[in-house]
Amino acid sequence: MKIAVTGGTGYVGSLLVDALLARGDEVMVISRSGGQRQLKPRLQYLAWGQLAESPSSLEGFDAIVNLAGESINRRWNAAGKQAILQSRLDAAMAIEKAAAALKQKPRVVVNASGISIYGTDASRAHDEGSAVRGTDYLASVVEQWEAAADRIPAERLVKLRIGLVLGMKGGAFPKMLLPYRLFAGGRIGSGRQWIPWIHEDDMTRLILFCLDNPAIEGPVNACAPEPLTNDDFGRAVGAAAGRPHWLPLPAFVLKTALGELSFLLLEGSRAVPRKSVELGFSFRYPKASAAMRQLLGRE
Repeated sequence: MKIAVTGGTGYVGSLLVDALLARGDEVMVISRSGGQRQLKPRLQYLAWGQLAESPSSLEGFDAIVNLAGESINRRWNAAGKQAILQSRLDAAMAIEKAAAALKQKPRVVVNASGISIYGTDASRAHDEGSAVRGTDYLASVVEQWEAAADRIPAERLVKLRIGLVLGMKGGAFPKMLLPYRLFAGGRIGSGRQWIPWIHEDDMTRLILFCLDNPAIEGPVNACAPEPLTNDDFGRAVGAAAGRPHWLPLPAFVLKTALGELSFLLLEGSRAVPRKSVELGFSFRYPKASAAMRQLLGRE
């Protein structure tokens, strides 16, 4: 397949690009800079500006994976919140315009999204058929993001609602692990907030599954079958790291230090993957304990 990947230089994007190349696909990474020196066969780079000037660069591509967007792990002041939202809308709109100009539309577009669209209702587990009732800032961002993705002309659109991706080379997990390595790990806030998570290997495999399986479209929850509360998640981290889970971090301390950004750690969405499992996807790491042991070399 010929596949374009936006955000292909980021954490999940770079893992995906390596997986695509390993199985023999041709890959074009669309990034801010583009024009990077080609270091691997079947890999090329394109800048967003070049795509806008020449949408035909994507002619003949089978698929587009859109992972572009500013990190949400930044200060949530007015400018930061606008950058988080606008970067996602701009990427989706740029792909929409490029795809609209193509004679042959992509067979599939996999657009990143977020589990936070379900809001913070912990009374039940949310699958892809659950109503979207989130009223917080992140839920609003994801709703607008998905609405922008819906306008991309493609034969099939997958909206990948991603949870916390666990890996040692990027993402939030190394920072979450640090307090335990310093013997200072414990629950955050009440500890009852939910964490939908997924191992980086399963994250990459799920994207490939979405690309290859013509039956899968619409929302897809990219999280393991076992969501955990913050307290249980921390206990699993401590057990895998051989460290105690004992020192709680009060909510008011986080709110004082991080302001509105503390929402990321003090609230969560309880979500489960139904659609991908029903269509035959098998998680290598359905349990957090096994996922963390693997990441810490203790499997």
